[in-house]
Amino acid sequence: MLELLAPAGSLEAVTAAIQAGADAVYLGYGDFNARRNAKNFSLEELASAVSYCHVRGAKVYLTLNTLVTDRELPAAAQVAAQAAEVGVDAVLIQDLGMLRMLRQAAPGLAVHGSTQLTVHSLDGVRRCAELGMSRVVLSRELSRDAIEHICLNSPIEIETFVHGALCMCYSGQCYFSSVIGGRSGNRGLCAQPCRLKYGWGKKADGNPLSLKDMSLAGYIQDLKKLGVKCLKIEGRMKRPEYVSVVTGVYARAIKEDREPTDQELRDLEAAFSRQGFTDGYYQDKKGPAMFGVREETPEPRELFAQARSQYQSGELQRVDVILYAMVRPGEPVQVGVQDVDGRVVTASGPVPEAARTKPLTPEAVEKQLARTGGTPYRCAKVRALVEPDLSVPVAALNALRRQVLEALTRQRGAAPAAPNVGPFHAGVRYENRKEPPLLTLSLRSAGQLTPALCDIKPALVYLPAEELAAHPEAAQTALSAGVRVGVTLPRVCWDREREELDKQLEAARGLGVTDALVGTLDLIAPARDHGFTLRGDFGLPVFNSQAIKELKRLGFASCTASFELKLAQIRDLSKLIDLEVVVYGRLPLMITENCILKNRDGGCKRSCEGQNRLLVDRKGERFPVLRAPGCRSEIFNAKRLYLADKANDYRRVGAWAARLSFTTESAQECLHVARQYLGQERPALDDITRGLYYRDVE
Repeated sequence: MLELLAPAGSLEAVTAAIQAGADAVYLGYGDFNARRNAKNFSLEELASAVSYCHVRGAKVYLTLNTLVTDRELPAAAQVAAQAAEVGVDAVLIQDLGMLRMLRQAAPGLAVHGSTQLTVHSLDGVRRCAELGMSRVVLSRELSRDAIEHICLNSPIEIETFVHGALCMCYSGQCYFSSVIGGRSGNRGLCAQPCRLKYGWGKKADGNPLSLKDMSLAGYIQDLKKLGVKCLKIEGRMKRPEYVSVVTGVYARAIKEDREPTDQELRDLEAAFSRQGFTDGYYQDKKGPAMFGVREETPEPRELFAQARSQYQSGELQRVDVILYAMVRPGEPVQVGVQDVDGRVVTASGPVPEAARTKPLTPEAVEKQLARTGGTPYRCAKVRALVEPDLSVPVAALNALRRQVLEALTRQRGAAPAAPNVGPFHAGVRYENRKEPPLLTLSLRSAGQLTPALCDIKPALVYLPAEELAAHPEAAQTALSAGVRVGVTLPRVCWDREREELDKQLEAARGLGVTDALVGTLDLIAPARDHGFTLRGDFGLPVFNSQAIKELKRLGFASCTASFELKLAQIRDLSKLIDLEVVVYGRLPLMITENCILKNRDGGCKRSCEGQNRLLVDRKGERFPVLRAPGCRSEIFNAKRLYLADKANDYRRVGAWAARLSFTTESAQECLHVARQYLGQERPALDDITRGLYYRDVE
């Protein structure tokens, strides 16, 4: 059965979604969800929403899909326990530390992997299954063929977005809002910088990062055939009328095994769009046609008024019930109801009298009991045993029907009698290292690795997989100097790209490369299969000590602290495995499936060979845009993170290694920076940033 999942930013939106035909809603409660600016629910409202939905045969999923600190985990555990107590059906998570906490605080709650996990391959889905998740929301960038391959082989349920806003960056990998403005999308407060003006020359005169909303309204039956379990609508920040309109279009189409009509498609666009919709990712046809902005258009008052009237005044009959009646002489009338889950409620009425004129018939009883209008229940069948020559007032039968249905509603809407909850314990704390961190280097190109750079004796040098495969001499340069080499795996690698990656990893392993820097759950398997030591990159964010423990459980030898943490917070992490801290470099802001270089130039060759790769914002800041594997783009910060003159600060956090991350630097610049961090040259403090290490991120 294909599930339709609708957004709910308020109790009114819950009503709108359910009355429009949603099978489930997702909502936020507390401070640990990716839409903290939405009108999130109080505990009483959450309980009311769960009861309302359960009565009507719908489910409620709670979003706990943000990164949390050690200090916040106890509060998050309390939220999880409360969710279990009121009967929430599942929670969505991004943080592996949150997942570990849930096993203690609410082990009975089903866990779904949020799109914030950046799961985009079958191996990523399999890792989620190993971690105990029952469903995963795939990255919105995936094509039809990619979704099909995953669904055919997935051990757990697959959920995909079908309608609503598209992030320019892969969800969970975006740091634009936090690095530039201190509001983190990974913490639920994205400021949507992608919707602003940018340009390629001297002026910000375009919108190269603003995607149209997606709509897969014409592919509902196709998605069903692929094996997708759940279709998800985006929009917890949207008004209830929008939720009603969009949910209704999809719900009717699913129920009637069809695609939306032309009028329904017009209604979707009237409700909200950015110069129309796009299905570019699904069709695997990326490019400028996918981009658009929100234009000032009149509110569709009539459409929204109809939607409001529908969910405020009506009650969609959506739960099938069987009603029973027994009318026998000398015994009270018996009426009962049974729902699809096997719950049975009975009630007794008056003793029937002998009929004076018109005796009661089974047909008459069935007619009265079948009148379930105005309730969530749809009478599927009535079974009446009525002995002859008896009379019962119609009002009595109606009262008994109301009585059993009201009692059934109380049962269906009741919270669990004995929820499975427990206390959260942070566990053993591991002491910080006393010795200063070693120096590791992350390079973008083989040309940056010189004998002189190897002479500073870094503990580890990371090079991209495709660079090592194309330039084996780079690894030989380092290894011959006694420097350990690691391979950096792509941040995104679809299943169709896996064969090429395997060849690259095999080549790297043959060169003597021993370590692999892994940034998503998707690429643990290939790194492990080729025998590399697993080292976690920033894309597997470490925001709390529980996440470190979970990465240890997955086989990692080291991990990377999130650069959205302050240095003081990194210091306080309990470091069960080695921890790296990024102390230099242009911080990555976005990785995009749409190659914005290709969109600019109209072709791959020109975009990859061109020199003008600076995206300019309204303030004149210039952000380097570099090619990423798979014809993708990466946007980096305009200023370099620089802490060479703050060595005493980062050396006190207890890290195993301090990483210098080089992107646009020349080989000579890499060498100078490394020497500055070793205290061999004076710090260069021009055009730098301290990142987020000294300021709170919302």
